[in-house]
Amino acid sequence: MARKSLIAREAKRRRMVAKYAEKRRRLKAEGQWEELQKLPRDASPVRLHNRCALTGRPRGYLRKFGVCRVVFRDMALAGKIPGVRKSSW
Repeated sequence: MARKSLIAREAKRRRMVAKYAEKRRRLKAEGQWEELQKLPRDASPVRLHNRCALTGRPRGYLRKFGVCRVVFRDMALAGKIPGVRKSSW
């Protein structure tokens, strides 16, 4: 489980990116680079990092399912993810 502060920081960044998305798009289209630099750093979508929705783990993230590999494996073995089953050959 990730620290609560890191999960909260990432959520705050996501809110800030959503808040400034339209303004960033407009400034980029107009070519106003000086105004764009005055926006907060966390308003840039590049600073976002995918985290597991259940544990907050930053590594081993599976984008299609929105969880990390550890949680994915547990959920798949428990049959909680439709269409996913353990392979054997």
